[in-house]
Amino acid sequence: MNQNYLQFINNFPRLNVIVLGGAMLDSYLHGHSERLCREAPVPVVSVSQQEDAPGGAANTAVNVHNLGAHVTFLSVIGQDGEGERLCRALQTRGVSCEHLLRHPQRRTLSKNRVVAGSQLTVRFDQGSTEPVDANYEALLCQKLHNLWPHCDAVIASDYGYGILTRGVIQTLAEMQRQSPRLLAVDAKELVQYREVGVTAVKPNYHECIQLLKETALLDGGDRAEQIAAFRERILDLTGAQLVAVTLDRDGALFLERGQPNYRTYTRPQPDSHAAGAGDTFLSALTLALAAGAPRHSAAEIAAAAAGIVVNENGTTSCTAEMLRGTLAAADKHVDDLDMLVDRLAVYRQRGCRIVFTNGCFDILHRGHITYLNQAKALGDILIVGVNGDDSVRRLKGERRPINTLADRVQVLAALSCIDHIVPFHEDTPKALIRAIRPHIFVKGGDYTRHTLPEAPLVEALGGEVHILSYLEDISTTNLISRIRERYPQPAAAVSHLTS
Repeated sequence: MNQNYLQFINNFPRLNVIVLGGAMLDSYLHGHSERLCREAPVPVVSVSQQEDAPGGAANTAVNVHNLGAHVTFLSVIGQDGEGERLCRALQTRGVSCEHLLRHPQRRTLSKNRVVAGSQLTVRFDQGSTEPVDANYEALLCQKLHNLWPHCDAVIASDYGYGILTRGVIQTLAEMQRQSPRLLAVDAKELVQYREVGVTAVKPNYHECIQLLKETALLDGGDRAEQIAAFRERILDLTGAQLVAVTLDRDGALFLERGQPNYRTYTRPQPDSHAAGAGDTFLSALTLALAAGAPRHSAAEIAAAAAGIVVNENGTTSCTAEMLRGTLAAADKHVDDLDMLVDRLAVYRQRGCRIVFTNGCFDILHRGHITYLNQAKALGDILIVGVNGDDSVRRLKGERRPINTLADRVQVLAALSCIDHIVPFHEDTPKALIRAIRPHIFVKGGDYTRHTLPEAPLVEALGGEVHILSYLEDISTTNLISRIRERYPQPAAAVSHLTS
């Protein structure tokens, strides 16, 4: 596992987080069906089990708790049977109901699903969705005032069901101005939070399209490219420092002013497995950012956590242990070329396009990250060949590499755009190309098709060659030069950095 990820996850228990928003009861009636109803052509389900789970903001609170942080959950529910069941479900999962306000005139929102075998047959919703009245709005605001000084981060989970009223949002803005916290928002109407001082927002693709009022985009096309084209407008409309647009089967796209877009990837799962995945994603993203993780590390941690829950049926959450295990298991380093070739055969059977690139990747920087994300977008499986230490010395000089092969591989493995990393020790990756037989070979920099020595081999094997530009003035050599300029004394301290 990338040790930086482990460091951030291990810091989660030090964090105090307020989760504020609409609490729901997710109820599942499990059974089996062997016949149709006589009154109508619908299945008759013989229910054998009922399962209750916290949903909505309540599920976010459970995820924060399970990931190891201390959570305070603030919401309004009804004084009814569904409210009691929700409290039991929360307490069973370790989340206190101390700050849940019980309103005698409201009905707890519940989403009830009937499942026959593994097939969802119907969902019916009930409960209050109108804004809470002025008295309970005032109680919410007072609790927020009292709890704010003791928290490190706040998650506002606004499903539009009447909890985050205009007055509550104004209170969030006041508290954020007086004593800023890391504030993450998941809301149907993000424009309401534009002036609040939000750190991160998490719209899904459809919410982003509605925000932009560009519904014509729903007709098709690459969704990540569509969102990227409206980057500045999305940042302006939300007022957030970071916008994480979730694209379900296509991963997520992270937008931040003054920084290249960052993409994470995921494996497609049935829609029936998606319940609660957004809550998990936002919880992990918030905790990672609050623990000090840089944007790309927080993005990868959030993507890994969401990937865990979409592999399960129903409303589930991710634990810190599950997250550590998943990240540890995602070892992309392949030393055995025969094993890699076997994996590639499976990918080809599935119709995947194989992309290959190679390099030293001595000091990983945002130019590399942008380049590798662009390479991944050209196909389905990205394989990165990495020069061994002796190979780097022959290419770059005796005082390179700065980082050993093991270190360089571990850092690259942290990028979700990369599927496999394979070291090679020759001066060129021709042997790898013969074994991998990529559909697309990608190189960056000032190469042309005619100056690239591997191009004839790639094309003879039936592949294509793509040349991508590096970001201007961003390279390992330039980084080393800046270090020399900034820290010229003592000379011995930096002389080993250059060849």
